[in-house]
Amino acid sequence: MTMQLLRRLAEVVLWTLAAVGLLCAVLWGATAMGLVKPLIVISGSMEPQIMTGDLLIDVPVETEGLGVGDVVSLPSELTGNLVTHRIEKVAATGDGTYQISMKGDNNAASDALDYTVGDRVWQPAVQLSGWGSAVQRLTTPGVAIPLVIGLVALLGITLLLPAPTRRPSQGRGVPADAQQGTAVGGTAAPVAASGAEGPAASGAPRSEPETALTMTRAQWRELAQR
Repeated sequence: MTMQLLRRLAEVVLWTLAAVGLLCAVLWGATAMGLVKPLIVISGSMEPQIMTGDLLIDVPVETEGLGVGDVVSLPSELTGNLVTHRIEKVAATGDGTYQISMKGDNNAASDALDYTVGDRVWQPAVQLSGWGSAVQRLTTPGVAIPLVIGLVALLGITLLLPAPTRRPSQGRGVPADAQQGTAVGGTAAPVAASGAEGPAASGAPRSEPETALTMTRAQWRELAQR
C-alpha cells in the first residue's frame, strides 16, 4: 500500500513539473519570437508597486500611444540593461524616434539620462510577485543539480514500481442468463415469463427430472380423457 501511494505521489509531482516545463517552453518560444520579454526586478526603485524579486512579462507597445505616468522598460545607455520606471515626459523628435524621461517611484530624482527609443517599446503586462527570486534560485547549481537528481529518482519510481491492479467487480464474467433469476445450490434457475404456466413457459431446456414429470402429467391427462 505504501509503495502504491509513493508511486501515485511521484506521478502527481511529475505531471505538475511537466505542466510547468510546458509553460516555460511556451514562454521561451514567445520570447524567441519577440512576443514577450521576461524581466526579473533586481532593485527597489519602483517599490511598493513593483517589488525586488518580482517577475515582469513585458509586451511590445506603440510608443506613440504612451503618456506621462505609464510604466515602461527602456534600454539604459549607461548599463545596456532594461530599466523599468515611470514616464515623466515623452516627446517626438520628428525623425521617427522619441525622447522619454523616466523616474522610479522610490527614487528621489529622475533618471540621469533621457531615453531615445523607436516606435515600439517594452511595457509590463504581467507582474508575478516573488517569481523572479524563485527563478534565480532554481537556476543556481546548488539547487538545479539536486532538483534534476530528484526528478530522475521520481521517474525511476514511476517506472520500477508496479502499477496498481484493479480488482474485478462483483458479477463480472458471469453470464447474463446466470445473473438473472434465483440461485439454488450454486445454479441459477431461469425466471419464467409473466403469465406463463409451469416450467415449460420459460423457454429453457428441461432437465431430465422435469421432462419425466411433464410426460407423467401428459399421460394422466390422456388417461382422464379416455
